[in-house]
Amino acid sequence: MKLKLLLLIAMACGPCGCALSPPNVPPAAPPLLADALFNAPAEAIDIDAIFALSPQMRQYLDQQILPRARRGNAQRALVDALYAQGQLKLEYDAARTRTAAEAFEARSGNCLSLLIMTGAFAQALGLQVHYQSVLDEEAWGRSDELHFFIGHVNIRLGARPSRARLSNPDDDWMVIDFLPGQDLERQRTREIDRARVLAMFANNRAAEALSLGDLDQAYAWAREAVRGDPAFLSAYNTLGVVYLRRGALPQAEAALRFVLAAEPDNPHALDNLAALMQRSGRAAEAEALWAQLRRVQPQAPFAWFREGQQAMREGDYRRARRLFEREIAHAPDYHEFHFWLALAHLRLGDIGPARQELELALAASTTREQQGLYSAKLQRLKDHL
Repeated sequence: MKLKLLLLIAMACGPCGCALSPPNVPPAAPPLLADALFNAPAEAIDIDAIFALSPQMRQYLDQQILPRARRGNAQRALVDALYAQGQLKLEYDAARTRTAAEAFEARSGNCLSLLIMTGAFAQALGLQVHYQSVLDEEAWGRSDELHFFIGHVNIRLGARPSRARLSNPDDDWMVIDFLPGQDLERQRTREIDRARVLAMFANNRAAEALSLGDLDQAYAWAREAVRGDPAFLSAYNTLGVVYLRRGALPQAEAALRFVLAAEPDNPHALDNLAALMQRSGRAAEAEALWAQLRRVQPQAPFAWFREGQQAMREGDYRRARRLFEREIAHAPDYHEFHFWLALAHLRLGDIGPARQELELALAASTTREQQGLYSAKLQRLKDHL
């Protein structure tokens, strides 16, 4: 039986309306970390570099942002200098979680990267900075057998304290969201501190290393996440998945049970622990955990999608189409669902709907690689019309 791992991440675009843990979660006990199982990572962990301004950023601050800030609203000056048409014009790209300097150099990043870069500039301007996790917004992604829960974060900027005292406080705050189409008035948010942002960054990097099969790097980042913010349960789930990949089952079980001790119905830890029990030959315990998971999460992520892929392999394209349509009704913004629905339409000879779904896949893509792939497929389809 192939082991399915479900990894909860605080990935920007989010990710990060992330699942937040109770404030009374105890610090990680030393047995949860097992340094002896891993080699030193190829990339050194430098937490101080995450928010650091590069020389190029300082030059941009001095030449482009500060002159605008002196003439009026500093928050607006920052937003215009970073995101307005004709200025720096940063783009969204979820391929990698970047530091502030990396996002600035690449002119792109996922929402956590853009939040960090914007926060770094805002702090240099002396603005008040509040980081926010957006609640009730979630999306899923996958890489082979790894499944990712993707949350969302944004940033709230306040005027310099000296200016804020002279005006209406409500007029001195601006929310910057890095995803288009967000209804800021209806958003439910929870403020998170800088330690949580850093832990989210480390957890994202751990997840990205896991998807590349680099367990030493993944462990180093997961270790940093749990040490930097012991109340961030997502990091312990990630740590458990790293141990599972390493084959260190007792350590994986300890990390996942730590999550469930704080959140007994955490679906990600339940699923991972059930897979671990199955792998360990403890079938009865695995079934009990899966039964609990079905109560907590009646519809498993990607269940209809996987059924649809199987129907495609069996040549049952009408059934595949129905299943992909059900997934899209549940998660309309995930690019891969639209792509596979396009394939089902093509197999059925429905060229027009296939083209529409490819266009939706392109619009929903979150990396330049995905955009290039869907653009090429869409162009080939147009060439044959």
